[in-house]
Amino acid sequence: MSYRIALNFEDGVTRFVDCNEGETVLDAAFRQKVNLPMDCSDGVCGTCKCRAESGRFELGDDYIDEALTEDEAAGGLVLTCQMTVESDCVLSVPVASTACKIAPQGFEATVAEIAPHADAAVVLELETEAAPDFLPGQYVNIDVPGAGLARSYSFSSAPGERRMQFLIKKIPDGVMGSYLARAKPGDALTVTGPMGSFYLREVSRPLLFLAGGTGLAPFLSMLEVLARQESQERIHLVYGVTRDQDLVLVEALEAYAARLPWFSYATVVADAGSAHPRKGWVTQHMPGELLEPGGFDAYLCGPPPMVDAVRGWFAENGIEPASFHYEKFTPNAVLKATA
Repeated sequence: MSYRIALNFEDGVTRFVDCNEGETVLDAAFRQKVNLPMDCSDGVCGTCKCRAESGRFELGDDYIDEALTEDEAAGGLVLTCQMTVESDCVLSVPVASTACKIAPQGFEATVAEIAPHADAAVVLELETEAAPDFLPGQYVNIDVPGAGLARSYSFSSAPGERRMQFLIKKIPDGVMGSYLARAKPGDALTVTGPMGSFYLREVSRPLLFLAGGTGLAPFLSMLEVLARQESQERIHLVYGVTRDQDLVLVEALEAYAARLPWFSYATVVADAGSAHPRKGWVTQHMPGELLEPGGFDAYLCGPPPMVDAVRGWFAENGIEPASFHYEKFTPNAVLKATA
């Protein structure tokens, strides 16, 4: 039996490798030409230490305490030279991909469909010959034909599908927007990735999702995965936009509410002149009963001012999620992702 291991490097580059039953992760990676950090490979030096974000595994007892202490192991740290897996796993590797001589992978895709949403956004669907591997919440770079430039977009579809979906903000005279205005089905595009440290971790407590504008995209990917897993944890999403017309794909949220009994959402419009029932900022519309210290995991994706405002509000009000993952983006690039 073989399991899929996602290796997420410090610079956000992700590489997937197959690990056979009884094979160490270090050996599996090396077999597939991924040189994870190591010196001894015998559980002595601790150089291959990584963090297990999810999955079932065994470490055995063939390593010394100086390489991995009991506290480190209890906190999720592992030695890849000793780690054998019993399920698919996600590992955070504490070095840049370049240190392991790994480059982001590229693949070819074709335009399948372009669906505009007024002047707010475009849903771009691409097809590939083989379904790409990625973690729900991650992004790719898409080359813009004829421009010599690439733009970064989060998947709004789930892993394991040959048809990928992206939610793209419309920018007047934007490079990607200008291309999409003339693009047609069958056009070839080069895609690089996946990348990013903003992705859904193993779910063990209620989730608070905070989306700003087209920052909704990664949450749609996460919700699809959670729906397929039939998650029983409470999930609440607050979706904030500037104008009424910026509220797109609300019907998708309605569909997830029907599929996930514990999922709820609220839409918020910042424009004071809006007739929307909830106006203001996402921080004004979060369910208080969900905000118990350490009682929930928070995920936040939106433009930098929104991300900074939410982080500041959490700090000022003593809100402490058990884990807090956020990503800032501009219409042209992902600026920062952290966990």
